[in-house]
Amino acid sequence: MYQTHCLKPISVQRTRPRVILLLVSSWIALALLGCSIGPIGDEASEVQGQPAEDLDTIVIGLPEIPISLDPADHLSRVSETVIRNMFDGLVTRDQNNKVVLELAEELNWVDDQTLEVKLREGVLFHDGSEMTADDVVFSFNRIIVDNAIELPEPHTSPRQSLLAPLELVEKIDPYTVLFHFSSPWPPAMQLLVHQQILPMHVLEEVGTEGFLEHPIGTGPFRFISSDQKLTEIVLERFDSYYGGSPALPPVGTACVDRVIFRAIPDAGTRVAALRVGEADIIQAVPIDVADRLISDPEINIMTAPGTQPLWLEMNIKHPFFFDENVRQALNYAIDKNQIIEEVYGSRAEPLAGPLSPNNPFVHDELTPYPYDIELAKAMLEKAGWKERRFIFDESEASIPVGDELIDVGILRDSQGIPFQFNLDTLPEWYPLAAELSAQLRMIGILADIRLWEPEDIRFEHNLGNRDAYLDDWGDSAFDPVGHFDAKWHGYNEEGTYGQANFSGFNDPRVNELIRAGEITAEESERRAIYYEAQEIIYKKAPAIFLVLPEIVEAASVKVVNWEPASDGSIMLHDVCIQP
Repeated sequence: MYQTHCLKPISVQRTRPRVILLLVSSWIALALLGCSIGPIGDEASEVQGQPAEDLDTIVIGLPEIPISLDPADHLSRVSETVIRNMFDGLVTRDQNNKVVLELAEELNWVDDQTLEVKLREGVLFHDGSEMTADDVVFSFNRIIVDNAIELPEPHTSPRQSLLAPLELVEKIDPYTVLFHFSSPWPPAMQLLVHQQILPMHVLEEVGTEGFLEHPIGTGPFRFISSDQKLTEIVLERFDSYYGGSPALPPVGTACVDRVIFRAIPDAGTRVAALRVGEADIIQAVPIDVADRLISDPEINIMTAPGTQPLWLEMNIKHPFFFDENVRQALNYAIDKNQIIEEVYGSRAEPLAGPLSPNNPFVHDELTPYPYDIELAKAMLEKAGWKERRFIFDESEASIPVGDELIDVGILRDSQGIPFQFNLDTLPEWYPLAAELSAQLRMIGILADIRLWEPEDIRFEHNLGNRDAYLDDWGDSAFDPVGHFDAKWHGYNEEGTYGQANFSGFNDPRVNELIRAGEITAEESERRAIYYEAQEIIYKKAPAIFLVLPEIVEAASVKVVNWEPASDGSIMLHDVCIQP
């Protein structure tokens, strides 16, 4: 159950986006000219008695604080970036997003519901014990079965939704495991990438809480220390590493001695850390800053196709958004090309509906809602929203556009109630929210921006307590499963469906199609299923379908063998630091 919280947003603002972008850019520019942002914490100063200055170290600037270092206890890309450098899985991805074997030496489908996994022999955990089938069974049972394992405390994994049809994991011999699914599950390989293997004996001995004090995996780096809030995590090369996936050469131990993950949520501070040498790689580089950093000979800027599309989801139970014609009108009212140019520096593409353009099952005949402000106004007027100038006050009468004041009225219904709502979002999306607010203001709609911390606002998503919410949702499985079921299926308090459905959209036919697509083996049939679902969602428009930004990261030129990945991970096994 979700608890109701008495929450206060960080701030409430309505303003012109160009002013805000100018202020943000100026502030970041000042940050880039500044000096040191502070030394690495005392906990990271030495590793096993060796002075820090004698170690080859890579420092990663993360855009947010990891949620957890438990592979079974998070739904966070940032957490997974750290975790996948400590823990390996049965399979992983190469830089082209192809699934390749990792801890599994061989995979064989016995039938369309049974997968046989042959494990590599001689793989060691960081405590020197060998990984076997018992650890694999334990790791997956800990995710798919509520409180099924005897631990000092109960454990229910938020990652159950990523393994929904997996019913049983069976040990055949010390290096062979059978996965039994309740039905055919086409995206199995893609979603197994996001599951890592833990040591059964350690968790049985110390439980989850004890394990989190010193996590142990089979990955290329082993845990050394972290602060209590996980703002800084120090890892050291594991010299007994089995070498990693044979499909990702070079096979062997990691290139560097040590890795430090530092959470630097503020973008300007993160960029400054890179500029002054206190970070070697940073994620989530602001687009306007990236354009300036390109000319810096000491920094490499690299991009990857994005997998985190953005929507403004409208609470369809709210009186303003109940009518699908109004929701369609708001899609026509937004100039996505201007957003792409102004906010993302042309490093984004428009969404043609509810699925990422890079997903193999995206409907190729749907096109983004075109920008048609006159059509939007006509649809809104037909729905009862007209521009009524006789009751708005002087402060509402005009808005600045460049150096001019443009007279724009406020849309009101027949009772004189203005079309005004709260646009809730996270601080990282403020530039986009400001642009949206300004564009809506041009047709007489007032959208007041409220900024929240993630842990506060996401508690509210299924309570219907928001008017509209701007955020993204990951599509890194490269399959509708794991995305469609979370975002566009009706919320189900008893299960995992609809966990990211922030609009309250709940269409019986779409729900039926989503569940059918999960278990249909034939690709052409799956494509037809997801095409129909996308057509329905596109028409009913529970969200303003916005854009898919590229992933933009930056690194010092000293860093070699590095490039960003579409799923947001930074795999550091073969990343090196030049002298």
